[in-house]
Amino acid sequence: MNARELIAIDVHVHVENDEANNAANEAAKKYFGNSGVERNRHALAEYYRSRKIGCVIFSVDERLTGRTQIPNDEVAAFAAENSDIMLAFASVDPMRGKAAVEEARRLIASGTIRGFKLHPPVQQFHPNDPRVYPFYEVINEARLPVIFHTGHSGIGAGLRGGGGVRLKYGNPMDIDDVAVDFPDMPIIMAHPSFPWQEEALSICLHKPQVYIDLSGWSPKYFPPILVQYANTLLKDKMLFGSDYPLISPDRWLADFEKIAIRDEVRPLILKENAMRLLGMTA
Repeated sequence: MNARELIAIDVHVHVENDEANNAANEAAKKYFGNSGVERNRHALAEYYRSRKIGCVIFSVDERLTGRTQIPNDEVAAFAAENSDIMLAFASVDPMRGKAAVEEARRLIASGTIRGFKLHPPVQQFHPNDPRVYPFYEVINEARLPVIFHTGHSGIGAGLRGGGGVRLKYGNPMDIDDVAVDFPDMPIIMAHPSFPWQEEALSICLHKPQVYIDLSGWSPKYFPPILVQYANTLLKDKMLFGSDYPLISPDRWLADFEKIAIRDEVRPLILKENAMRLLGMTA
């Protein structure tokens, strides 16, 4: 990634198929509103390149919602084709047991991915479930970062029974155990963790390898305590993320300009913290 040429790095970008008949996708569009962006890959690359924004891309491996994952190897190839602005993270359902462990090993050995993305509410697991620890062991050994969805889920919102999505799996306190047991695995807690925001801040403050990405919410809705810690004790551990295509960087950045983040903190959140976490040089 050509970080020197970029104005920001978005660490939370979904590469998706536009499955118009999928109920979870349609409900999510209704929940988040019209983001004004297309869902095809060419449009994604053009969008980020035209704005000089780098991005971490992934496609979630899950079977609960019926949404089709774009294979990890395709995501990695797409990132390689656009390596001036993209890095690929892989997604593997860690509840697949031995198969998940073997897939993590294969992907890491390929050298094409820079981390992993997990979504406990739609993959239906508690992050501190001992059954997924063999999966973490592989990633911890490689010292690669993992993005965990935390907090409320816009996926399934408004559907009958929430589309089967159980919000309990998004409680960030489960991740505290993971941070203790795998100290060499950087952890990114994705999203303002409503309704557990203070828990997320506490974990991030306490565990050196834990970060928070600010995706999935317009900054104008950030709770005051999140803004307070972003400006002070956690200014080096907050990351810009949009949740593209559900929330566009244009909207996120415009709203970010309007909130009370200190001038000296803005470049940390928008790019510098991500560069340090992902091992980039200026």
